[in-house]
Order: sequence, then C-alpha cells, then structure tokens
Amino acid sequence: MELATKTGFVLLGLFIILNWGLIMAGIIRKIIARASMRRGISVFQPYINLIKNYSIRSQLTHGVMFYLGPVFRLSGGVGIFLFMPLIHDSEIWSNFSFAGDLILIAYFMFFGMLGMALGAGEGGHPYSAIGISRGLAQFTAIEVPLTLAILSIAFQYNTLSISEIVARQQGGILNWTLFTNPLATIAAMISFLGAMGHAPFNVVMAPQENPIGPPTEYHGTFLGVLQTNRAILHVIESVLFMNLFFGGASNWFELIVKTFFIYFWSVFVGMVFPRFRVDQSIPWLLKIPVLIGILSIVFILL
Repeated sequence: MELATKTGFVLLGLFIILNWGLIMAGIIRKIIARASMRRGISVFQPYINLIKNYSIRSQLTHGVMFYLGPVFRLSGGVGIFLFMPLIHDSEIWSNFSFAGDLILIAYFMFFGMLGMALGAGEGGHPYSAIGISRGLAQFTAIEVPLTLAILSIAFQYNTLSISEIVARQQGGILNWTLFTNPLATIAAMISFLGAMGHAPFNVVMAPQENPIGPPTEYHGTFLGVLQTNRAILHVIESVLFMNLFFGGASNWFELIVKTFFIYFWSVFVGMVFPRFRVDQSIPWLLKIPVLIGILSIVFILL
C-alpha cells in the first residue's frame, strides 16, 4: 500500500477513534448520572465543550513549557494510536504497526504523563509539585504490574508484535488471553483502572480535595487539546487491552462494543469504590497486582 493511501486511512481511523471517544464520554456520564438518579448532560455535551474551548484564546503567559505540556500529552495519545493495529488481519486498519510495536506503545503511555509534569512545573502554582509527585508516583506504580503482564504474554506468545498476539487468540473465545493467561489479565485490568484515572485511583485530580489541576490551570485552547487527547487516549488504551487480552476485533462494530465494555469496567469500579489516598493507592498497586503479575510469569514459564 502506498504511503499516501496508508496515511489517509490512518487519519480516517484517528477521526473515527476521536468521535467514538467523545460519544462514549457522553454516554458514560449519562449512565453515571442515571445511576445517581440524575438526568445528566446531553450525550453530545463533549462536542459542545470541545468547540467552546477551541474558540477561546488565552491572554496569560506562563512560559513555553507550560503550553507544550498539553501538546506532549496529545502526542502520547496520538503516538499510541499511530502504531496500534485496530482491526485484525486488515492492512488498511493496521496503522504503522510493526514487529516490536508493543514496546514502543508502552513507552508512549508514559510520554504524555512526563510532558504534563514538565508543563505543570512551569506554571508556578504552589501546589504543582504535589500534583506532579502524585501523578508520576502512581503512574510508575501502575506501570509495574502492567509491565509484568506484558512480559507474561510476551513469553506466552513468544512475540512483541500486537498483530501476532491478536492472531494467536483467534479461533474462539477460549483462545483469548483472558482464558489462557487469566493472571496476566487480572494484573493488567487492575493497572487499567489506574490508567483511566477513575476511583479508587483518581488521586491526581482528587476532585473532593483539590480545587486545582489541569481543568483549572489550563483553559481555552489548551484545555481543548487535553480534552481531545482524553477522548483519543481512553479509546486507544481500551483497544490495546482488547488486543492483548480479549481477542482483538475483526470489524469496527466489534471494536466499538469491546472498547465500551473495557472502559466501562473502570467506570463501574469507580462508582462502587471510594477514592484511595496517595499513601493507600501506591502501596496497594505495588502489592496485590504486582504479586499477581509475578505469578502470571511463573505460570507461563512452568
């Protein structure tokens, strides 16, 4: 396939993922509102928020790095998308995936968080250091069990190619990693809770504790960039877990259904469990999920 054609399908895929992320955000917030016996916002409210923020220009100056933070954050989400195969056995929807794409995607997952840390440090807010330390400490704790789970399935399938991992799961639901390596799936899905930022692992935003953070520090177009990244990142990280543990997707309808339920897992847990404090979340992530991740590797090697 020619590079120009390939690039066109990649941009089309990004457009689909962005719109599905915005619609899913509205649906999820509607479900949360109904569970709380409220009417809730319109399903299309995320579109309205995005248009409104992109139409506003900021007159404040905090330094170059402060404004590059959202750009780096968006680069992390788009970077994961660019190398993520979307539809199994489809050349046009494989994006720029290659033999070792799983390692590169794991790096991109941390890239956006580091960019936001550098941007927050430039803002000059006295509590910025608190948010930076919370975010980096917890995300590092999240990465440990996730890395162990990735190593486990890499040993299991003897590859670091996401496309090959999906191919090895074809032939029936019992071939999914969920059933062939349940310990790795459990460790990874616990890490997924932290990556999505819902309770009990929303210690960075801490909406009941801190009236600060990116939604108040960043505004206008910069907040619009963060909202764009959030819509892309939530879907594409759900696609990653779908590919690694739930058999991938053979068409767009299957992708939409699976990513919705994978993302809803984090929302459901967030509605049921209260938020951890920082001194609770990080030790918990470094105990139970890490132990499960280690056992998954032992299980595969034996």
